[in-house]
Amino acid sequence: MLSGLMNFLRACFRPKSDQYSHTSLDTGGRQDGLLWYKDTGQHVNGEFSMAVVQANNLLEDQSQLESGCLSLNELGPYGTFVGVYDGHGGPETSRFINEHLFQHLKRFTSEQQTISVDVIRKAYQATEEGFLSLVTKQWPMKPQIAAVGSCCLVGVICGGTLYVANLGDSRAVLGRAVKATGEVLAIQLSAEHNVCIESVRQELQSLHPDDSQIVVLKHNVWRVKGLIQVSRSIGDVYLKKAEFNREPLYSKFRLREPLKRPILSADPSISVHQLQPHDQFVIFASDGLWEHLSNQEAVDIVQNHPRSGSARRLVKTALKEAANKREMRYSDLKKIDRGVRRHFHDDITVIVVFLDSNLVSGASSVKGPNLSVKGGGVSLRPNILAPCATPTEAGST
Repeated sequence: MLSGLMNFLRACFRPKSDQYSHTSLDTGGRQDGLLWYKDTGQHVNGEFSMAVVQANNLLEDQSQLESGCLSLNELGPYGTFVGVYDGHGGPETSRFINEHLFQHLKRFTSEQQTISVDVIRKAYQATEEGFLSLVTKQWPMKPQIAAVGSCCLVGVICGGTLYVANLGDSRAVLGRAVKATGEVLAIQLSAEHNVCIESVRQELQSLHPDDSQIVVLKHNVWRVKGLIQVSRSIGDVYLKKAEFNREPLYSKFRLREPLKRPILSADPSISVHQLQPHDQFVIFASDGLWEHLSNQEAVDIVQNHPRSGSARRLVKTALKEAANKREMRYSDLKKIDRGVRRHFHDDITVIVVFLDSNLVSGASSVKGPNLSVKGGGVSLRPNILAPCATPTEAGST
């Protein structure tokens, strides 16, 4: 399928000038069954590796790596943007984030002429508002879109600073070298919003003191209102606005009592890290990976093998672990088709971003080529190739 797609793209895209004629169109990675991967690539702060494995009938995980200019004008700043969007209830929200969040970030960066916590928060807010507008438009014909949502993990590296923003239970983990011992320690950078964590349950209970059923233990799993495990997300508007928690939404999503105030939040937890020379790499991944690997196990796998193929190696290790838990062979798990595969593991997205201390410490005004890679899909260098047609949903197999 991929080769046919690439032939289509080669027919449709022509370099604007001869100086770019050496640019490879095959920057979109490779497909191996339900596994998509890009073993290695170069971002302005070092190398990267990406992999996505599909379990759901429709891939609900979306992801992207954007490198180069982080604003709408070529004045910069320059850096690297990473996004992992783990959807639930359908692919609509994660796809929407993949199309809009980075564009909002570039707009607010242009206005403020810098990357900041405020810029990232505004980009999240604009994305949430945009998706709410989409739900409002589609509600009469497609009411179930009100019950579709997505976790949203973002990393931005700019001028020696790493910003990590998160909604939900995807995770960013730093690998930091310890000079004295030579080992690489795993340091979790993201805060998670899953009610399996006691402090998250307590936060919800304090926000809704009049509701004894705000979190419910159902089939041995904690859920918000017995429905959803995450307490923060983009979308899921049926738990944010009363007008979408009524017929014709499926009864299983409707609350018994009227929604007085939003239950879920779209306000991200954001942390800021000044990168040090001993910071080696960051693993960004959806919870499908962390269900099977600890932070330190993931960091050890990246550290103890060649950089190329790091993300694919992490995904395969998680799949082997999922197979072991069901007492089956990995080779047999690979034969199970999407949809049925969800009974064995979730969609899994992994992006490993390596940090070259010489590049990271450089000024954010240092220009680099613009690169855009979408997980599980086709990537093309913006402003280099002139499209004659737009392939839709390329690679969302």
